[in-house]
Amino acid sequence: VAYLIIFHILFVLFVWTYWKSIFTLPVQPGKKYHMSYADKERYENEERPEVQRQILAEMARKLPVYTRTGNGGIRFCDRCQLIKPDRCHHCSVCAVCVLKMDHHCPWVNNCIGFSNYKFFLLFLAYSLLYCLYIAATVFKYFIKYWTGELTNGRSKFHVLFLLFVAIMFFVSLMFLFGYHCWLVSRNRSTLEAFSAPVFQNGPDKNGFNLGFVKNLQQVFGEEKKLWLLPIASSQGDGHFFPMRGLCEAQNPLLANEEQWEDDGIDEEPH
Repeated sequence: VAYLIIFHILFVLFVWTYWKSIFTLPVQPGKKYHMSYADKERYENEERPEVQRQILAEMARKLPVYTRTGNGGIRFCDRCQLIKPDRCHHCSVCAVCVLKMDHHCPWVNNCIGFSNYKFFLLFLAYSLLYCLYIAATVFKYFIKYWTGELTNGRSKFHVLFLLFVAIMFFVSLMFLFGYHCWLVSRNRSTLEAFSAPVFQNGPDKNGFNLGFVKNLQQVFGEEKKLWLLPIASSQGDGHFFPMRGLCEAQNPLLANEEQWEDDGIDEEPH
């Protein structure tokens, strides 16, 4: 009875997290990040690249964006016609810009981002426990098969198949889950681990690293009772993320002295 209760609890959590990872659609940037009709027409009719960059800079000055492209330009998506929020990327498979995009996962046939990253982590964790539980409960029958106590031929095939599949998935999931745990502890996405976000002072992989506890809270929330349940509890709305030592003077989109003088804003940093 205890084995069955544990099995069904793990099975329900496994299916629940898998379902949430699949059917939680990736969140796209809000309307204020999209180009207006007038800006779009002005941008498309302009042939000079420097003027186009200036148009994007004017639009981005009103938005809480702090990262840029490798050459210092505004992160703009030509296909979605929007300025990308920090940590937002365009998914070529989903054909949309996804907030805090981590990767496109073929296992769940969905893009993993801000909206379902917690569900994906829990799916990996419960899959790992599910495989471990199956391997542990089948292992004693494998011992019986090894010692010759298991005589039924059909049972031998079932035992060997279950043990092999459970161990194989357990090992592969262990490395994948461990890698994502390391990413969460550093507050990075998979894309940011391979290509560091660019700030005013250049690329910095630890630009969003706030410390182990705060990094966990960004993904799982402050309510610890919800951490192990596939219920949305991540902090923020996916458009803005706290950064190390952030102040207004460090905003690369507000760092241009001419722009500050035009608006009559004091250049002294906070």
